[in-house]
Amino acid sequence: MFRALVLEKEGDAAAAHVRELDDSALPSGDVTVAVEYSTLNYKDGLALSPNGGGIVRQWPHVAGIDFAGVVEASEDARYRPGDKVVLTGWRVGEVHWGGYAQKARVRADWLVPLPSGLTTRQAMAVGTAGFTAMLAVMALEEHGLTPDKGAVLVTGAAGGVGSVAVAILGRLGYQVAAVTGRPEAEGYLKGLGASRIVAREELAETVKRPLEAETWAGCVDAVGGAMLARVLGQMKHGGSVAAVGLAGGAALPASVIPFLLRGVNLLGIDSVTVPYERRVRAWGRVVTDLPMETLEAMVREVGLADLPELGAAILKGGVQGRVVVDVTR
Repeated sequence: MFRALVLEKEGDAAAAHVRELDDSALPSGDVTVAVEYSTLNYKDGLALSPNGGGIVRQWPHVAGIDFAGVVEASEDARYRPGDKVVLTGWRVGEVHWGGYAQKARVRADWLVPLPSGLTTRQAMAVGTAGFTAMLAVMALEEHGLTPDKGAVLVTGAAGGVGSVAVAILGRLGYQVAAVTGRPEAEGYLKGLGASRIVAREELAETVKRPLEAETWAGCVDAVGGAMLARVLGQMKHGGSVAAVGLAGGAALPASVIPFLLRGVNLLGIDSVTVPYERRVRAWGRVVTDLPMETLEAMVREVGLADLPELGAAILKGGVQGRVVVDVTR
């Protein structure tokens, strides 16, 4: 038997309850993992919402798009009982049961070994949010970004992806400008490594001019929508924006002028189906480029029963930093 936060249909809506389940309830897969920690991302908040956020289609369901733990049983030669592993992405927690449980059964192809130097708790303090931030930084570097090029903007900076992006960029020596709509987050963001705070209102207004002053050498954008369109017009020549989220909307009311006259690059960052080799490389960069003491400063630890309330909060922008879920609580 194991404990899990189970999403169950109740009439036209869904509700989450902590249940005791038998191992026979686990879905198919070739590796069974004793989960130690999971985490909370925006997509988890959607799954925990009353209608499953449009990403949960079958009930009952166990959400949680990330987990880290110890292999309990394996039919794949790559993993043996006792191995520590991490899972992010592959639509686990959406169409396949996820990490909000003390056990998970998944395909071996979806796992990566826990990097040396990280605990399972630290891996989930990083989670999909931090993993995505690392992929974004890597993509910006691959398109020529270096600290001497100028300031790097991070939108949605107090959120999960933004917080880790600020910490990584600060560690690497970049001047980081952090965008937030929460004035009370200034101390938090500067503690992570931001050298400048930009009020969200400064970038929220759509302007008619397709180009503004060249201000940013790079950007990690977690907002999308009108703010992304505005940022594109402020990029330096040859600068790149790594798009990682759509908290401000999926529509992009932008002009092609920044691409044509300034050679701006808009880089899409997908963390769900990243090939194995790039996953391993990104996790390796996390170990070297994300200071663990800074990571710990942005972490809040909770139990399974806390997740429905926190899921609602993250959808409203009410969760700062990273949430680690101890599935034994």
